[in-house]
Amino acid sequence: MEGRYLALSFDREAVLFGAATHDVGQAVHVSELSGPGSAHEDTGQALLLSRGVCPDLARFAATHASWTRSDAGLEDLLVSLADKIWKNKRVPDLEDLIVARLSEATGQPAWEEFIALDEVLSRIGDRADERLAFQASFPIHS
Repeated sequence: MEGRYLALSFDREAVLFGAATHDVGQAVHVSELSGPGSAHEDTGQALLLSRGVCPDLARFAATHASWTRSDAGLEDLLVSLADKIWKNKRVPDLEDLIVARLSEATGQPAWEEFIALDEVLSRIGDRADERLAFQASFPIHS
């Protein structure tokens, strides 16, 4: 993002932190490691806050599935996108929101921004099976 969107203002470190920690609550709600559920979201935020993580960073644990909120910032959208694309799950509505933000920042047509984003997401998604197989190689014990 930084290389292509020099005019785009976002907190890179916050996005990296959010992408790395957004599912931390699954350590408590172990069933959500391999199945659906949202209990880990608020639990994750509370866990991070209890460990002294600032609220601006801890929020990603609670907001990574709430990208449709009208107050979702670009960082929130990028963390949500990272949550999806690492397993090669494409969410057109989420991608459209990000494309709109990118187009607004660059002045380029949305279709150009979509093509550029699609290339990046495809490259990341192409290795999803490998990542998921690695994750599945560690059995879950409750």
